[in-house]
Amino acid sequence: MWRGWLWPLVLVLGVAAVLWAAYRPRPLVVEVAQVETGRFEQVLEEDGRLRLRDRYVLHAPVPGELLRPTLRVGDAVRQGQVVAELVPVAPQLIDERTRQVLVQRVGSADAARQAALAQEARAEAALSQARSDAGRARRLADAGFTSAAAREQAEQALVVADQAVRAAQAQRRSAEFGLAEARAALAAVEPAQGPGRSSGLPLRSPVDGLVLKLHQDSAGPVAAGQPLLDVGDTAALEAVVDVLSTEVGEIAAGAAVRLSVGAAAPALTGRVQRVEPVAFTKVSALGIEEQRVNVIVELEQAPQAGLGDGFRVEARIALSAQEGVLLVPAAALVREGTGWRVFVVEEDRARARPVRVRDRHAAQAWVDEGLSAGETVVLYPGSLVTDGQRVRLQEAR
Repeated sequence: MWRGWLWPLVLVLGVAAVLWAAYRPRPLVVEVAQVETGRFEQVLEEDGRLRLRDRYVLHAPVPGELLRPTLRVGDAVRQGQVVAELVPVAPQLIDERTRQVLVQRVGSADAARQAALAQEARAEAALSQARSDAGRARRLADAGFTSAAAREQAEQALVVADQAVRAAQAQRRSAEFGLAEARAALAAVEPAQGPGRSSGLPLRSPVDGLVLKLHQDSAGPVAAGQPLLDVGDTAALEAVVDVLSTEVGEIAAGAAVRLSVGAAAPALTGRVQRVEPVAFTKVSALGIEEQRVNVIVELEQAPQAGLGDGFRVEARIALSAQEGVLLVPAAALVREGTGWRVFVVEEDRARARPVRVRDRHAAQAWVDEGLSAGETVVLYPGSLVTDGQRVRLQEAR
């Protein structure tokens, strides 16, 4: 009799088992990481650039004609090497009439000088005669052969003659200056002739280094003070990192800095040399005006070949550091009210556990309560992971 209902019971149980296997909750595949003990650093990440510690800009000392430069950007130069050459400005062209006027002006000035020389000689002769007369009157007055008034008159004539000589000498010097001025005006419009013609003015490099910029790469006229080229030593570089003015107070002089110059190049290390005491306005990529401050970083080693002035770097400035603390990935933290919690994997289940976070940054968090080293936590738990959820581990890549 029982055989009549045994097979239907077996069939029902088999169907129920298949349905349960098909619709039972499956473990959630999660990415996990281990809680570790190590060094926690609070860093400030900003973009910066390399620049020369010393940059030299060579200017034209006088107006002239720049000869075509033979150097190019990147060429090496030695201290004292000629890097540019100036030729004095050509004299101004004038017509024959103006030239004759200048020539006659030179002749007139020379004649005035000759007249001043003659006047000076005349005054000196009069002075000599006045000295003789004064001496004679003094001797006669002492012997009682002439009056005191005659003696005083002779001495006064001597003083007048001396002043006349001084005036004649001043007139002669004025005439000489006038002649020199007239000759200089004539020389300014007459080109130099023969072997005495003025040569170029060489400009020399002040240091060993490289040519960084040519302000003028062809021959042409230049004005006094015009920049011609930049020279500098690319082995002596420093980094300039601009940070928000609200974050400058956390940066201390001497703080360690790590500079990334590219994926294929090793990172550079340095120290904060100084924080500039003046801020400037910079517009961010979102169009927001920000007040930023330059932080100067001194490199601890010479930069590798291929780096130069103006190269972009990614800087990580250490604000604080703590050794031997419990570290958990920041991706494992979940906000819970005013605190934090993580999901710890225990026997293939995710268990919610509150933790106390001392400090954190984008990559890691420093936890001092709620976790132990070696425990496994769920990364990026989201809303699908709940307390007691069955999980299947997938190691973080």
